[in-house]
Amino acid sequence: MSEKMMGNDTTVNQDRVLEAFRQEAEALTHAMSELSPADWQLPTRCTPWSVLDLLGHVCVVIDWLPGMLDAPAPDEPQISAAEYYRPDDRFSPRTNDRRIALAQDRASGSADGAAFARDFAAAWQRGDQLCRVQQADRTVRTRHGDAMLLSEFLLTRVVEVAVHGLDLADALGRKPWLTPAAGDAVTELLLGTDHATAVDELGWSRTRFLRKATGREPLNEAEAVQVERLGVRWLALG
Repeated sequence: MSEKMMGNDTTVNQDRVLEAFRQEAEALTHAMSELSPADWQLPTRCTPWSVLDLLGHVCVVIDWLPGMLDAPAPDEPQISAAEYYRPDDRFSPRTNDRRIALAQDRASGSADGAAFARDFAAAWQRGDQLCRVQQADRTVRTRHGDAMLLSEFLLTRVVEVAVHGLDLADALGRKPWLTPAAGDAVTELLLGTDHATAVDELGWSRTRFLRKATGREPLNEAEAVQVERLGVRWLALG
């Protein structure tokens, strides 16, 4: 399958990123299927969301896929996955309030946590199936109006599932279930194609690097210098 080069030295292969999405979503599904009723109500670092609400947000960001694929494809892609996370109105207080409400509304639609875990599985599996029949050069328009290659948009969905998977694991007091495929995909987005060597220089696991690079763990002064030297792309995250 052909590859497209977007900005910021990031090459995204649609088959590879879709496989990363599938593996990470499967891991999250498995983790959520094991929760007790009390687990679903635990608070997360993504205030004011509970575990249930945060999974609602992950559902919402995947729910956009079918409608995007049903809509006419834009003529040309305009932005990359890294550029999708630029700090504009999409991360304003007004948009964040809407994001919070959408997640809570999505989470409230199931009878209980176990039913919602099954709902999440159905949502990502539907998106996965629809994406697997698309051409490598398929373009989509996001709800923010951005024209992107589907492969680049899918990479942003890997970010959402992987990073919020870390948030959920922390809220539950569990070992992170980050998959190698998703860890590599998000690390490459943040550092470029030489990501493996770059992270090895730090001596960090993928999990620790992603926590640091997305604000889940603070960087001390020495670590900040190290990460900046690697040329990390800081993403605006709501």
